[in-house]
Amino acid sequence: MRLNRLFGIRGSVLILTLWLACGLAAAESPVAGSWEGTLEVGPQKLRIVFHVAEGDDGTLTSTMDSPDQGAYDLPTGSTRFEEGTLSIDAPGLYATFAGKLAEDGGSLSGTWSQRGTSLDLTLTRAAAKEPSAGDEQEAVSTTAEGSPAIGDWLGSMQVGPQKLRIVFHVGAGDNGLLITTMDSPDQGAEGIPTGVTRFVDGKLSITVPRIRGTYEGSLAEDGKTIQGTWSQGGVNFDLELKRTEGPIENAARPQDPAEPYPYRSEDVTFDNESAGITLAGTLTLPEGDGPFPGVILVSGSGPQNRDEELMNHRPFLVLSDYLTRRGIAVLRYDDRGVGESGGEFQGATTADFAADAEAAVAYLRGRDEIARGKIGIAGHSEGGLVAPMVASRSKKAVDFIVVMAGPGVTGEEILYQQTEAILRANGADEDSVRESLVDARKIYTLLKENSAEDAPAKLKAFIEEQIASMTDAEKAQAGIPEGPSDEIVNAQVAQLTSPWFRYFLTYDPIPALEKVKQPVLLITGAKDLQVLAAENIPHMEAALKRAGNKRVESVTMPGLNHLFQTAETGSPTEYAAIDETWAPAAMKRIAEWILGVTG
Repeated sequence: MRLNRLFGIRGSVLILTLWLACGLAAAESPVAGSWEGTLEVGPQKLRIVFHVAEGDDGTLTSTMDSPDQGAYDLPTGSTRFEEGTLSIDAPGLYATFAGKLAEDGGSLSGTWSQRGTSLDLTLTRAAAKEPSAGDEQEAVSTTAEGSPAIGDWLGSMQVGPQKLRIVFHVGAGDNGLLITTMDSPDQGAEGIPTGVTRFVDGKLSITVPRIRGTYEGSLAEDGKTIQGTWSQGGVNFDLELKRTEGPIENAARPQDPAEPYPYRSEDVTFDNESAGITLAGTLTLPEGDGPFPGVILVSGSGPQNRDEELMNHRPFLVLSDYLTRRGIAVLRYDDRGVGESGGEFQGATTADFAADAEAAVAYLRGRDEIARGKIGIAGHSEGGLVAPMVASRSKKAVDFIVVMAGPGVTGEEILYQQTEAILRANGADEDSVRESLVDARKIYTLLKENSAEDAPAKLKAFIEEQIASMTDAEKAQAGIPEGPSDEIVNAQVAQLTSPWFRYFLTYDPIPALEKVKQPVLLITGAKDLQVLAAENIPHMEAALKRAGNKRVESVTMPGLNHLFQTAETGSPTEYAAIDETWAPAAMKRIAEWILGVTG
């Protein structure tokens, strides 16, 4: 069905990226407590509740509820109270809240921003919730007292070529009802909040609104297994759960380096003065006096920490360890608004990330341990757009670049290539592939032909028209819930009309590449289905040739995917199940090339 690709065009089934919470210092904060407000999203009203807590060390942390969506205890990112303004990041929702505390301390007047859309949101202090008649009825079916469903339940399901473990932690909440959290150990995701948990007549039902998933199963007579089904995005997976005790280990990541490291590792900060933000990262320096060649690692799309962490893999940690052990200093840093870096991720574009990378270059040039004339940028995926952007306008500051799985065509063309390749790898028939491409082209054309002000309304009308023409079975296949669909439509519209997406869609990397005179390594995987080698590398090679650049090396590594893992098909559904974080052959090629051009 065509709309399968509209809803989650950059994702795949059960990719549960979870961002770590980070509290910043706050002393005697007047914002500790619960705060409730209502968002008006078109004709729909959605309540939002923040629970702000102050730790013994004065740091603030928070969680978020969306009661009207059945979502509770959603994790947030950094929580700050500075100069009378409370700021809360929710990276998992691509959202932020910033509000000014009233003089009486009873309200916060501010703005909720999500995927390029901003809505007024006033919060007031929330009193303890009194149970309603509806709550009492729910308690009858979900009461925790003596429930045989309480405990930890582990199961494994087949998703394409891989097996994914799922863990449900079912317990008793403070209100006497069943409450559950969910883990996906093979993807490094823990504590995923769920909605309602019911156990009635031997049947367990758990909703996970955050990822539009549900689990339903029947408890065996011996109370040790639950036979059931996981449903997500209109797709059903058999999932048998078994009682388990003790900690559940995350997927093995054998390449993660163990401390103590045989080199120096220093947490650092540096300023992007043009944006007025401070970025935080880690600089690793080889043993010895130096000076050393230095490289800056720039991450791919989405909010990334300094390790480019995803699905329990830490690609930049592994790569930096490999390079530093071989005599190359490495600077890796948290994206703006992520981890310990300041600024806001929402609303930023690739051009903003390039400015952050320029600030990283300036910082590295100021370190005595780094050799002059031997400083470069290695960018992965979207970072492969950033590296040539910076090199083309900072010829005296940047001495070489490594483009790792970087695009050689516009974002629009990348998405067409990616959609077609991934759908085929996941077994889609040719009609579905063709229809998905037709609808994607209509959407991208609409975005290009309309202003940022006009595009949201027109895109929403287009999507609603598509939904209205669908059968119930087609809606289920696309993961569209029954009843009003404003929430899912508005989320999709906000994503596709965000500043980042509009910039990425039309940005052409070729003009920047045509100005790059420094040595360049183009490296990609032959099984990369997100940035296909054959459709991108030749364009980059031709652009660099037009620049008169004779110091270009291009290599396509056999058997490797977009993350430079050894893969079977290259589909993103394999990423989490592969133990390998980086193929050693790819890291060896990068290290030898850098040492060769800086030696």
